[in-house]
Amino acid sequence: MINTHFHADFVSGHLKLVEATGAWIGFGAAAQTDYPIRRLADGEHISLGEVDLEILSPPGHTWESISVLVREHRGAEPVAVLTGDALFIGDVGRPDLVNLGDSSTTDLARAMYHSVHDKLLALPDDVTVMPAHGAGSSCGKNLSAELTSTIGEQRATNPSVQPMTEHDFVELITHGQPAAPSYFTVDAAMNKRIHPLLDQTRTVPALRPEQIRTPLDDGVRVIDARSVDYFAAGHLRGSVNVGFDGRFAETGGVVADIGDKIALIAYPGDEQAAALRLARVGSDNVTGYLTVDRDGVFPGELSDLVQTAPRVTVAELDRLLAEDAVILIDIRNPGEVDQGSIPGAIHIPLAQLRARLDQVPTDRSIVVHCAGGWRSSVAASLMRANGFERVSDLVGGYNAWAQTHAAV
Repeated sequence: MINTHFHADFVSGHLKLVEATGAWIGFGAAAQTDYPIRRLADGEHISLGEVDLEILSPPGHTWESISVLVREHRGAEPVAVLTGDALFIGDVGRPDLVNLGDSSTTDLARAMYHSVHDKLLALPDDVTVMPAHGAGSSCGKNLSAELTSTIGEQRATNPSVQPMTEHDFVELITHGQPAAPSYFTVDAAMNKRIHPLLDQTRTVPALRPEQIRTPLDDGVRVIDARSVDYFAAGHLRGSVNVGFDGRFAETGGVVADIGDKIALIAYPGDEQAAALRLARVGSDNVTGYLTVDRDGVFPGELSDLVQTAPRVTVAELDRLLAEDAVILIDIRNPGEVDQGSIPGAIHIPLAQLRARLDQVPTDRSIVVHCAGGWRSSVAASLMRANGFERVSDLVGGYNAWAQTHAAV
């Protein structure tokens, strides 16, 4: 099994694969682990039947990063390159997530400049590029939704690999990156260690209505995985909305620390998949679940806990801002804010919100917004669960505000 680097956004399955197959685990030569690995050197060839795999060492995302050049047979022209997190479609890997602790982000960014220009872009134009991530990953800021490209297409269209000085490249890839969830550091460290393996056959038990009160009373994180609209229409006081229809696993890792106990509220049939997705980022501590049908009706025994989520429209927000009657919190990522923002908003990315709640003023009501409304429901519910009493979120987010004000 070849790993292109130590991933930070999920718990890798290499130990499980070794247990199942006896395979060796390959990493770049700079990797340090608690388990036996095969160190793969730059220029090394591995035979996969007639297919030839050549190891390339393009550090920059991490020091141990490798890419894999694929040929139909030894000596043939390369047909594809598995770039890992070095070269994405539309971007390059960010250098600030994790390293071996012996270098700064700037050093990694400089290494990435030479890896991209001297190694990857030196490949023939028709070589297919197959990266480790696509759109939605926090491992870069401009990732395309396309799954493959070519070296030639990336040379022509990728903003991060256009001709520029090393200094300009470093400035480009060290600014405007998405805020990294705190669990990334935990997962990256876990992927270097021997750890208990995930039991994918385990099922999470159902909770009776009266049993959901205990997690709420004991401070266990209760995650409501229903959609934003259903959560707003009615939810249990103290629960946090992380919709299963969005970036559920990563955001679950934002609202609860790895190791925290979690109880789920979900639509029937979603609960086991939701627990498994949380486990894949290391949050393998879901203690139980309560299902709510798609009519959004909670059991009568819980009626005293059910409340709605306050939301405001763009017109209502404009009035509140004009009256100086509200604190506005923008939870988007830095690159999004660079493209435009609502005047007067305080910027705290969602991934940092839980650690920075003490920076939020409490002398007025609070409105939270993101780009479209999914993340703001997470943030507003998280704040209410942490004792903020007057928190709303903006329907439609910044996109709705910008569209309304563009038409004026």
